Parts: sequence; structure tokens; C-alpha cells
Amino acid sequence: MRRPLMLLSAALAGLLLCLGVSSSATAQEALGVHGTLDDQQDQPVAGVSITVTDAAGTEIATVVTAEDGTWAVPLEAEGDYVVVLDESTLPEGLVVRNCKPRLEVEITSDRTALFPLDAQTDGCTPGESPTAGGESPSSDAGEEPGGEPSSESEDEAAEDAAADEVSEVEGEGGATRAISLLVSGLHFGLMIALAAVGLSMVFGTTGLTNFAHGDLVTFGGVMALLFNVTLGLPVWVAAIAAVVLGAAFGWAQDWGLWSPLRRRGTGLVSMMIISIGVALLIRNATLFFIGGERLRYSDYVGQRPWDFGWLVVTPKEVVTGAIALAVCILVGLALVYTRLGKATRAVADNPSLAASTGIDVNKVVRLVWTIGGALAAMSGVFLSISDGVKFDMGQHLLLLVFAAVVLGGLGTAFGAFVGAMLIGVFVQMSTLVVAPELKYVGALAVLIIIMLTRPQGILGRRERIG
Repeated sequence: MRRPLMLLSAALAGLLLCLGVSSSATAQEALGVHGTLDDQQDQPVAGVSITVTDAAGTEIATVVTAEDGTWAVPLEAEGDYVVVLDESTLPEGLVVRNCKPRLEVEITSDRTALFPLDAQTDGCTPGESPTAGGESPSSDAGEEPGGEPSSESEDEAAEDAAADEVSEVEGEGGATRAISLLVSGLHFGLMIALAAVGLSMVFGTTGLTNFAHGDLVTFGGVMALLFNVTLGLPVWVAAIAAVVLGAAFGWAQDWGLWSPLRRRGTGLVSMMIISIGVALLIRNATLFFIGGERLRYSDYVGQRPWDFGWLVVTPKEVVTGAIALAVCILVGLALVYTRLGKATRAVADNPSLAASTGIDVNKVVRLVWTIGGALAAMSGVFLSISDGVKFDMGQHLLLLVFAAVVLGGLGTAFGAFVGAMLIGVFVQMSTLVVAPELKYVGALAVLIIIMLTRPQGILGRRERIG
């Protein structure tokens, strides 16, 4: 067992060392503008559109702030640029401080552009300039019979009209934001589903609750960063390579660690604790080699979004979402209709009975680990395209993945998919009524309620215990 572990550790360390040395040199040559959008409580503001143009007014790129409020636009040449924040995409009640959503910056290296946000006041409405004061209505307009101007009634009428206009704008903005959050939730749910399907398959065939599965998501994002930024390959090539490496890493984990532990008869609780150690090893090794900063791919950082009026979405979100949906459906159909899928379900139902019918249980389990590693890596790549790569990105996703698996039904591929979609939409839509920093709390509350009321999940089957 010692030799496989040494080979696995050496391979992982070599890949991360190559990434760490090369990415540092690449970061020094970066040229662009970036920033982080926070509200007055220092909480990230996501989904806000920011456009960068050159001095002549030609649009360079339009980006949307990520879940952590970050945004970045790479530039090809030094010079003067203009950064404009679209105030109509701000959440209700927030405005740019001093009503200045436009910044002029001189780019000679990687620069930061910040837009401080404040609570909306009467003096500054998004999309409007402050109204100049000091003007009074004409004295000969609307006089009462006694010769006194009816300024009070005019002021009241003006206030009522302004209130009606604000109400209409807020209503339209609220509906638009709700639609945007719904679409964002569906996309986020698909990213969760990729990881959740693999985790559900591993649990179904081995009974192992793998706490290192989130770090397989990080592994995919980091490997794509290695191929894209360090080796200069296009993102789509880097993504394919990262998924292949994720599959290989899943296979290697089972071959070098989990399979020997199963042969020794190690209990599931002990294996679960070991998975926590594996997660800490991968996470801290990644932190050591790439650092704690959020890194981004060199392609598709800034894209012109598709504006449908009621919805603004970027092409990369559409493409990654469509691929994730297709992959999840294909995996689910393969489990139902192919011989290999039927063998996998047989092992999940009763490993001893499956072995007695001639099914190679160890081969099936290793294949499940391979598929799970590939799906987790794909989830990491797609998340990184939108939000960037960070050493703990998988850790933050892990609890939502667990919630999706439990909600849909442990050990069921389609159940994990359904649970992930519900969790993704619930998390994003909850920001309509709660603060963004509390959006994950609701998903975990749903997890607790499901465990108490329907422990088998939405698509799971009841089982007799005892």
C-alpha cells in the first residue's frame, strides 16, 4: 500500500509544483483591470454588469460580478480606459457612492477599479443625476382665487408622481432581478449536479461519505488553470485535459488508497475520517503551491453578455450549463440502460449478490471512482470559468453537494440531479428576502428538514432497518 500512496503523492506534488512555479511568473506579466464589489456591510454583490471601453469609446468587454463580488477584464495594451458600472443591475436599495458609476483609469500594469456602494437616498437614484435645487415654480402658474400660488398642492402632486415612477421602476427591477436569480440558480444547480452525481454514485457502491469530493472539484479547476495559464492552451483544451486528469485522479485514489482499505476490512467510519485527511492534504497542498488569491483563466474572462431586456446572460454560462445538463442526462441514462450501468446498480443494491452472479465488484467500484473524479473535475472547471480558481472553492461547495444528494436520495443519480437543481435555485432565489451571506443557511435548513421528514430523499426508496 505504501508504494501506491507514494506514487500518488509524488504525481500530485509534481503537477502542483509545475503550476506554482509557472503561474507566479505569469501573474507578474498580467495586464488588465479588476475589482471586488461590496456593499456597505462589506458583503459581496453578485450579478452586477461592468463595461470597460478604451479612450475612443470602443467596448473592450462587459463582465458580470461573480458570487464573491469579484470581476476582472484582461487587456492587451497599456493606455487610458473607462470602466462603467451599470447601475440598473445593482440590487434594490444600493447605489454607487456620490453617483459616480464611471471611472477613468490609466493601465500600465494590473490595476484595481473600485466602486464603493451605499444605501439609496433621495438625492441619488440609480441611472439618474442628482436634481439641482433652488428652483421654485413660476409665480403666475396655478394661482388660487385669492392670488396665492398653490405651491403646496403642486409639491404634493409632484411627490405623488415621483413616487408612482419609483414604484414602477422598483417593480420592473424586482421582476428582472428575480428572473436573473432564477436563471443563475439553474446554472449553479447544474454545477452542483455534476459533483453531486459522482458523490452519489460513490456512496451508492461503497457506502463511503467522501469528504474529499469537494477537493476533487478544486483539482479540476487547478489543472485547467495549469494547462490554460501556464502552458498557454485554449480553455476548451485545458478543460478536456483537466477532466481526463480528474478521472485519472479518481482512479488513482481508489487504486492507491480506498481499494487497499476495503481489502483490509476498514470500517466506513474510519474511511470517512481518512477522507477528511485526504481533503486537508489536497487543500493545503493547493494553497501552498498557488496561494490564497483567486486566479483566473486567460480566456473568456470578459464577454459581451446577451441582453434580452428582462435577462442578461453571458455565452459562457449558456455553454457550460448546456454541457453540464447533457452530461448529467447521459450519465443517468447510462446507469439505467447500459450493461455497465446495470452492474453498477447491482453492486449498489447488494455487492455480495452481485459478486455471486459474476460481476467484478472491485472493477465496478473503480470505474465509479473514475467517473466521479471526472464529473467533479468538470464541475470545478465550469465554476472556475465564471468565478475563478481558489484553493478552497470545493470546500465551500461540498455542503451544498451533500444537501443535494440527501435531498434527491442517497445513491440515486437522477435524485442527486433533482436535488442539486432545487438547491441551486433555492440558494440564489433566497437572496431576494435574506442577505447574500445567509443564502447557504436556507439550503442547510432544507437538508435538516428532509432528514427529519423524508430521510430517503425525494427519489429514494424506503428501506427496512433491523
